[in-house]
Amino acid sequence: MAGPAQAGVELIRDGRRHDGRLPEDLRPVRMQVGILHNADGSALVEFGRTRVLAAVYGPREPHQRFYVLPDRAALRVRYHMAPFSTDERKSPAPSRREIELSKVVREALEPVVLAEEFPRTVIDVFLEVLQADGGTRTAAVTAASLALADAGIPMRALVGGVAVGKIQGVLVVDVDELEDMYGEADMPVAAAPDIGEITLLQLNGVLTGEEFRTALAMALRAINRVVEMEKEAIRKSYLEVGGGQE
Repeated sequence: MAGPAQAGVELIRDGRRHDGRLPEDLRPVRMQVGILHNADGSALVEFGRTRVLAAVYGPREPHQRFYVLPDRAALRVRYHMAPFSTDERKSPAPSRREIELSKVVREALEPVVLAEEFPRTVIDVFLEVLQADGGTRTAAVTAASLALADAGIPMRALVGGVAVGKIQGVLVVDVDELEDMYGEADMPVAAAPDIGEITLLQLNGVLTGEEFRTALAMALRAINRVVEMEKEAIRKSYLEVGGGQE
């Protein structure tokens, strides 16, 4: 990561970030479930200009027998960035980073999915990044959690994600692409607050021990807010389906 001073970019001034947010402010968040009629479950999640669409299919019998697990369902995740999601057109072919992030998202979801209830089946989660402006992996985890819930997949809890960054020596929540590009550290975190479990923790850059503890606490506070938004999105969807009956 290049330092902001080196790049001539001022990301924080008078306690405000370049987009006007305070250090612990999330970007505007929007969530919607049940938007794809052909999927068993679906969700659209937006953090600012980052937009991720999730679709879930299953549990179902796999076409390839080597996916069969005798005691539980196999959770398969495909994370993909649309060619138009970034400023420069991306190749539609899966990149090494997309393959890695597919694994990262899957591992963030596996602790909460009750896969043992559906042995010898697969649950497929498809994630399409429609627009990328930082925090795509944590938005993808959030979208996948919502889509799994919309599909009726039993889970121990909902999972939410957010990335904490260090910008000009200041810890900030929900970094966007500019902050990620010129910041000194980036720490994506995903957690299931209702069961007190962290399911994803990565760090790119350097934090002191005290900074790490502070950043993790900031992330968990933000994730609490994100998961409450997930619950509200699900509740709103159920009310709409039920004709507004409580």
